[in-house]
Amino acid sequence: MQRNIQYIKGVGPVKANLIANQLEISTVGELLLYAPFRYVDRSIMNRLSEVDDLSNYYQFTGKIQAVKEFSFGKKKGFQAVFTDGTGMLPLIWYQRTDWLIEKIKIGTPITIFGKLTIQKNQLQLVHPEVIFSTEKVPNTLVGVYSTTERLTKSGLNSAGISKVIKSILNDSSIQYTETLPLYLREKYKLMDNKNALISLHFPQNDRLLNQAIRTLKFEELFYLQLELLLTKQINFHKNKGFIFEKKTDFLTTFYNNYLPFDLTNAQKRVVKEINRDLRTGSQMNRLIQGDVGSGKTLVALLSMLLGFDSGFQTALMAPTEILAQQHFISIQELLKDLPIRIALLTGSLKNAEKLRLIETINAGEVDIVIGTHALIEDRVKFKHLGLVVIDEQHRFGVAQRSKFWKKNSSLPPHILVMTATPIPRTLAMTVYGDLDVSIIDELPPGRKPITTKHFFERNRLQILGFLRSEIEKGRQIYIVYPLIEESSTLDYANLMQGFEYLCNVFPKPEFQISIVHGKLKPDVKDFEMNRFIKGETNIMVATTVIEVGVNVPNASVMVIESAERFGLSQLHQLRGRVGRGGEQSYCLLVTKDKLSSESKKRMSTMVSTNDGFKIAEVDMELRGHGDIMGTQQSGIMNFKIANLMTDGKVLEVARAEVKAILEEDALLNRPDHFVVKNEINRRMKGKSNWAQIS
Repeated sequence: MQRNIQYIKGVGPVKANLIANQLEISTVGELLLYAPFRYVDRSIMNRLSEVDDLSNYYQFTGKIQAVKEFSFGKKKGFQAVFTDGTGMLPLIWYQRTDWLIEKIKIGTPITIFGKLTIQKNQLQLVHPEVIFSTEKVPNTLVGVYSTTERLTKSGLNSAGISKVIKSILNDSSIQYTETLPLYLREKYKLMDNKNALISLHFPQNDRLLNQAIRTLKFEELFYLQLELLLTKQINFHKNKGFIFEKKTDFLTTFYNNYLPFDLTNAQKRVVKEINRDLRTGSQMNRLIQGDVGSGKTLVALLSMLLGFDSGFQTALMAPTEILAQQHFISIQELLKDLPIRIALLTGSLKNAEKLRLIETINAGEVDIVIGTHALIEDRVKFKHLGLVVIDEQHRFGVAQRSKFWKKNSSLPPHILVMTATPIPRTLAMTVYGDLDVSIIDELPPGRKPITTKHFFERNRLQILGFLRSEIEKGRQIYIVYPLIEESSTLDYANLMQGFEYLCNVFPKPEFQISIVHGKLKPDVKDFEMNRFIKGETNIMVATTVIEVGVNVPNASVMVIESAERFGLSQLHQLRGRVGRGGEQSYCLLVTKDKLSSESKKRMSTMVSTNDGFKIAEVDMELRGHGDIMGTQQSGIMNFKIANLMTDGKVLEVARAEVKAILEEDALLNRPDHFVVKNEINRRMKGKSNWAQIS
């Protein structure tokens, strides 16, 4: 299976390099998992006069009416004109070969199969599959493969790829190794490896095709989950962690006397899970997933108090200075009556002040350090760092987070990462399958659901009247404009036009308006943000810089201009900036009058639900899992057969079976698990174990 495809009959080094370049496939095993994207019933014969959809594959029977050679550049090609009695069709081959000229002559009866294209307003068929009258026309389902123009010109259209795969399956020297235990194959009626691959590419009927696809999906998801859960198991035993043992009990003092509101059951459950992790003697790697406003920060603070009570320093890293400052202010206020030393370390501190602060941190004279990337600078050492909390974890790369491991001379700190970006369950099981995941799925008491409404541009006066009435009640308002790199000049112009328009509608001195965008110097941006936070301005006009981190309980309205240009996840994140206080809050989505069907679905989803997890499911349905997670997860998400959007049930079954195997036979030493052990060793060979760093 690891053999290079250049040694397969009909390939050779030139085509092998082309396939590697175009399809990122270089081995026999990889090519056998290059599945058709659809199947055509070859028992059906079409007529040229009935062609109505160029996305379909067609099969015609007829004869050759004319032949000729042609030149393109320095190369020569071959063309034949085909007719089935209802129309004529040029057949094009960009590679002139002797067998074609020998076999395809005027009057030759043939059956052709392929995908039609249009050239100069005329239908044509490039590199068709040709079946001569002496050969048998397939009467089964035939796979159709994705290909490229360069591959097609080299004879590797769908039929050409199918021919190479057939050569592999007919090669008796290729060994097929079973990767799933026999008892699992019998339990789920799965095929053996070779028959699954044969039926994937050359199915005899729908039943065998479906069984093959189910087998290969299960195998792919089984090994993905095994890799993740094995990594997690290895880390648990290999990566020792500090055992938190209570020396003081300020957590109980804080909980009984200073907690701002009762914890939700979800928060209590997550705190218990963290507390349990911190006492195992293994390093904690836990992700807290919670919707906007679900109270993740309070859970993080209680975790840090567990660290303080056990004699450890703790750190909280945020992606922006504004967010770090807000965490610092709120935590300092909550802990003001307790003898806990808190410090804020950010890049904007003056050098002398920063050096003094780092010295106190390194000497262990600070208990809780809140900061930005400045926390992972080499000169910041800590004396006894027990726990690190990372907020909005998707903003930090793994390499950055790994630097915390070097902050202690003995054991690495426990890692708690938090995200307010809801992730669909199937995606979380995959992307974070090697972490312990806690979900806070309740909002704190007293929080009123945000009312979301969709307006068109033509409703502008109605929107302005509503904003004025909210300001008269003493509320504050966010107005967000899109800023997309490809159209940044135009977007900045729209932002400034919008700002000037609002200044006319809401004039000074009665109204005050802040503006924040990426072209402002950091100190100006922070000044404007802080004016709004302090209530000195009524309206903040901004780009999405406010998506993460601004917490203004008095802000009750979020207006999102050109909302059709934002993704669902971003719309939901922006909406979460309001609804922080006890008053009813609103999110107004303003769009152009004509919308695409996808934009309409995004708007109706936002209006109909505040549940971030439901929104994430729709987002994945619209965009696919790759776009949601970004390129950083492409290695994990590079599925050959499975599809997370449709195969959630298969994923859950595969994960459950993997868990059962590891609970009973953690080292995979049972004879019937030898096939699993061999396969996972092959797959994990040479992989860098980034998973151990949260």
